[in-house]
Amino acid sequence: MRLPPLNAVRAFEAVCRHGSILKAAEELSVVRGAVRQQISTLENHFGFKLFTRGGRRLVPTLQASAFAEAASAAFDILQRAASELEGVAPGRIRLGVPSAFAVWWLMPRVANMQASLGDIAVDIVPMTVVEPLQMHPELDAVIMGGEYRPAAGITALRFMEDEFGPVTTPALAKALSPDPAAMAALTVLISRSVPKLWDEWFAESGTPRVAFSRRQEFEDLLLALGAARSGLGIALAPRASIEDDLERGHLVAPYGFISRPSGYSLCCRTPDAKRPAFAALSGWLLRSGASV
Repeated sequence: MRLPPLNAVRAFEAVCRHGSILKAAEELSVVRGAVRQQISTLENHFGFKLFTRGGRRLVPTLQASAFAEAASAAFDILQRAASELEGVAPGRIRLGVPSAFAVWWLMPRVANMQASLGDIAVDIVPMTVVEPLQMHPELDAVIMGGEYRPAAGITALRFMEDEFGPVTTPALAKALSPDPAAMAALTVLISRSVPKLWDEWFAESGTPRVAFSRRQEFEDLLLALGAARSGLGIALAPRASIEDDLERGHLVAPYGFISRPSGYSLCCRTPDAKRPAFAALSGWLLRSGASV
């Protein structure tokens, strides 16, 4: 089969990531017309349209989206192979981590991590909105929670289970009865970064949905949990993110936690998975996750 032009594939992959010809052109340091021409070249090569218009965004078709994932993985492989050929060995890992998980689970262990990894440096990049690695070419790996299915060219290592449940201050918890319906009297604290977390808890715990009298939204889970700690209301939290608060008695879980077997995974590009730096990080995460 005749392969499509590489420059056209590069432009196409950038447009798919950004949903914008303008942003793709800025990344590639070309004018918008050049990107449009490359997309047209690729569509002529395949013989059909690759995008539909969704508001101001260009949305790839189902077939085109699968091709974009494969192209992104292929470019990552090429980039790393070129680095190897040039003798450039990555001694630093840029790791994307959910903000709350970074503050309450990873950072208290960061000294132990660095001692274990030796000369391997890990740059921790907090992520307010956690997105798959293929959407972040500037990162080497990300930690993903919940039901995550890795895309083509991505390897996911599950290193820790997790539990989640409603948490609030001991003072507010005293007013609650054993029936979760009593939570209706409290302000529910919502994180926009995980807006369906409460829906998931009701469904997975088998708890009838509660009609909260008040709700307040925050940009990310970190802020929502801070508001819960201050006594503003009740938030839904992964246990790994608040274990220190539970031990100190700042927060309590009046209805306990339910297990989420999907847990947390370290996701990296498949060619990187067997490299010494990533193997060392994976090993440390497995050991630390098992001790929780």
